[in-house]
Amino acid sequence: MRVAVDISLDEDERAVLEKIVRSHLSSVRLVQRARIVLLASEGKQNKDIAQTLDVGRVQVSRWRKRYADFGLPGIEKDLPRGAPPRTVDVERLVDLTTQFKPEDATHWSTRKMAAELGVSAASVSRHWQRLGLKPHLERTFKVSRDPKFVEKLEDIVGLYMSPPENALVLCCDEKSQVQALDRTQPGLPLKKGRAATMTHDYKRNGTTTLFAALNILDGTVIGHCQARHRHTEWLKFLRQIDRQTPQGKDLHLVCDNYATHKHPKVMEWLEKHPRFHLHFTPTSASWLNMVERFFRDLTCQQLRRGVFTSVPELIETIDQYIGTHNKKPKPFIWTAKANDILEKVVRANRKLSSKQNATLH
Repeated sequence: MRVAVDISLDEDERAVLEKIVRSHLSSVRLVQRARIVLLASEGKQNKDIAQTLDVGRVQVSRWRKRYADFGLPGIEKDLPRGAPPRTVDVERLVDLTTQFKPEDATHWSTRKMAAELGVSAASVSRHWQRLGLKPHLERTFKVSRDPKFVEKLEDIVGLYMSPPENALVLCCDEKSQVQALDRTQPGLPLKKGRAATMTHDYKRNGTTTLFAALNILDGTVIGHCQARHRHTEWLKFLRQIDRQTPQGKDLHLVCDNYATHKHPKVMEWLEKHPRFHLHFTPTSASWLNMVERFFRDLTCQQLRRGVFTSVPELIETIDQYIGTHNKKPKPFIWTAKANDILEKVVRANRKLSSKQNATLH
């Protein structure tokens, strides 16, 4: 037969417990525990105390024993509940995240990793965030293999960092296959508590190609939409640039290696217009052309969520965007030096080479 723990209080202990019971600042739980101890000190059994205070007999036994073992501190703090928290093996977490893949996926999720380590998904997420690990993200890259990479890099960055006197530097490119997309159903507008909606499917109404030249000095853009992007359209755009720029200045055009830019008829025209100087970016290095930054803004701000019922409507929207941009142009400032870029490329090539060698062996 289990016997309740005997509780004996001196005058000071009883005074402290009675003060807790009378105080309006004491928590309800602490007052209840103090009453259990006071009644136990009067020699009452656990079942009688439980009936008096309308609590469980196991609860009375627990706090009675806690006071007998630890005194007042024993009832001031809650008992630890549940199983002890599981610690994460951080070294194994990092090793699995960076060196291995789950059997049924290309990358780890918090739940898959939690199941592997026997911890909670929240713990995995917390450690990933602290360590800067993001297995759900993957960035694309492309290292140029152009044999004249260094020469072209220094040439173009030199134009950006130190433009020639009495000349304009224009970054030129085509944004091809711009689609006039109409939605199959009208979306709902933005309202408080609800995002705007747009159907995932669409209707194609044709395409256009935007030829654009970004002036790196003031940020203005010369643009023209055409149905195709052959050398004839490129020549037409070069003539437009010739008309819309001051005749007394040389023009340095930064272009990519698209075949139309080097067409024999284009080269023939350039010989007759000596103020035009073409500078070609290295292959797989379109990021060196600053007009790509303008194309990104156009896509994000106007095209991606636009609804166009026809190609003329699309062209009108693009022309309006360029016109608005040119009213308050803001040039993109190039700050990366050629040597800094080259060091990154060298490091990337070194890592790729070591990775390829490891794969071969």
